[in-house]
Amino acid sequence: MAPSTPLLERATPAIFVLLWSTGWITARYAIDHAEPLTFLALRHALTAAALAAIALALGAPWPRGWRGVAHAMACGVLLNAMYLGGVWWAIGQGVPAGVSGLVAALQPILTAMLAPTLLGERITTRQWAGIALGFAGIAVVLQPRLAGLDLAALGAVALPLAVNALGMLAATLGTFYQKRFIPVGHPMSTQALQFLAAFLVTIPVAAALETLRIDASIEVAAAMAWSVLVTSIAANTLLLVLIRRGAVSRTAALLYLMPPLVALQAWLLFGETLAPVQIAGMAVTVLGVALVTRR
Repeated sequence: MAPSTPLLERATPAIFVLLWSTGWITARYAIDHAEPLTFLALRHALTAAALAAIALALGAPWPRGWRGVAHAMACGVLLNAMYLGGVWWAIGQGVPAGVSGLVAALQPILTAMLAPTLLGERITTRQWAGIALGFAGIAVVLQPRLAGLDLAALGAVALPLAVNALGMLAATLGTFYQKRFIPVGHPMSTQALQFLAAFLVTIPVAAALETLRIDASIEVAAAMAWSVLVTSIAANTLLLVLIRRGAVSRTAALLYLMPPLVALQAWLLFGETLAPVQIAGMAVTVLGVALVTRR
């Protein structure tokens, strides 16, 4: 009989989803006190420095040769610079958070479509059903926020919407890139290079589009500390582990749980309404994710 899976390993997906979902809440605290790309550039720099210090303290091996370094940095550009930068900039330009969340929810569908070709993963009928259920649940959760949107207003943010979609595509490709070209290596040293690359790409764009404003406030300090330690280091490390140990399509399906969790946290922390239809949508989403991720 095969040994039972350790409890912590089985809980890793749930822990990842919970930690990653707090990024939206952190953004709510930070966005009034710092420009989005400027905040992200500083976040990337501090995360890279912290991860490098941890890697050195642990004696972690670094990628060998320029090829290994280049793969790590290319993945960092896709997952951190382009994805986060695209989403944060789009929201800062007026894209409603609900619409941005719906765009992000397309990632598991795109991942499932590309996985057989890029990685040879087999997507079963049960998993396709789960993917469809998950997206339907997300649409139900976000429906109250989307109902009052003005189509003309959405047309005015066509460019930011396109950038948001490109960020989602970059995250999808970055996940495949991570699985294909960085299957091994210490997560601390690998991620230090990834966030260094994200900083090098983000800071010139921030300098060109923004005034590099960050208020010296407790809100910014708290949001930055949480973003670096929890969202960037802890959650990203768990994402890397999930990608290496499991199918990319199953890992991507976990992202369906983000909007429902964000809505739940906003209800608890900010008193935002949570309608019965949204609770039903959460249940549908959880069922869809269960169908995709169940082995």
